[in-house]
Amino acid sequence: MAQARSTSISRRSVVAALALTAAPAALTTASSVHAQGKEATSEKSLYNRLGGVFAIAAVVDHFSDAIVKNPVVGQKSKNPQLREWHTKNLQRLPGLKFMRTLWVCNVSGGPFQFTATKPGKTQVGLEEAHRSLRISPAEFDEVAAELGRTLSFFKVPKREKDEVLAAFAAHKGEVTAGYAAGAKRG
Repeated sequence: MAQARSTSISRRSVVAALALTAAPAALTTASSVHAQGKEATSEKSLYNRLGGVFAIAAVVDHFSDAIVKNPVVGQKSKNPQLREWHTKNLQRLPGLKFMRTLWVCNVSGGPFQFTATKPGKTQVGLEEAHRSLRISPAEFDEVAAELGRTLSFFKVPKREKDEVLAAFAAHKGEVTAGYAAGAKRG
């Protein structure tokens, strides 16, 4: 996650920013200092290896814009629900980027909590948020491919890229639930 468009985000700048924002909290109690020392000796979380919230947000921003332009799942999609969302609901894109950033931070072990806007049967409720879009398994795979291209654009190391893609793929059944329900009816 070294570069976003013309803005450069280095791991050093992300770590420095995180250190500045975390410093007051670290000084509040002795137990937090002890917890930080304990964390430093164990392996870093995926969240930390990705560079934290700022680097994740840069990737989500790029990825979200790429989805809108993607010919299979974006503005020119053959899926009328996806096409409509990417042409008539773009005013919601900043909020969606925020929610996607929270989701990635949450599933990668970061300190932020994602809560679904439309609670469903699963912890993250992705099935209800995506049900009306009727996303097919092939469309889901195209979104995953776009995510892979975005991670490559940011030069995310293979290990972290594979972990992000695996976390994404784990929710394929939820995201495609609306398509599956429609296929059963039709």
